[in-house]
Amino acid sequence: MAQFRSTIKERASGVSGVRQRLSDLAGGGGGSAGGDQLRHSDGAWLRAAGGAEGMGAHLGPVRTELATAHEGLLAGTVGLSALAELGAVRDSWERRFETARRECGALAGNLRAVARAQGETNETVKSSFTPVARRTVGVER
Repeated sequence: MAQFRSTIKERASGVSGVRQRLSDLAGGGGGSAGGDQLRHSDGAWLRAAGGAEGMGAHLGPVRTELATAHEGLLAGTVGLSALAELGAVRDSWERRFETARRECGALAGNLRAVARAQGETNETVKSSFTPVARRTVGVER
């Protein structure tokens, strides 16, 4: 019976400890950290988005650079099948670079959306603790 009472007391203290910590997170009670634990920094997400945009911008002029590099290459080589294949390879690389550039743009947008969503979630979670914080301010269970 004593062990049963001990187990109940442990569980009860665990529940009140959880309540107290939730209250602390909401900024309502004796915790030293307050509501700061619910905040996130969007800095990493926004830096990653900027990096993706930068990579996309870097890939932008590739098509022109490839065209410039291939100017005059096929002149006077009529009948060399290897050089004819070069055009197909070049087209393939241009498509790949364009796909990568578009992916970078989409990724940047998605990373910014994550930063926004986390910020909104942060505020939603914080406001959801407000009723708990009001009821438990100064009350330790």
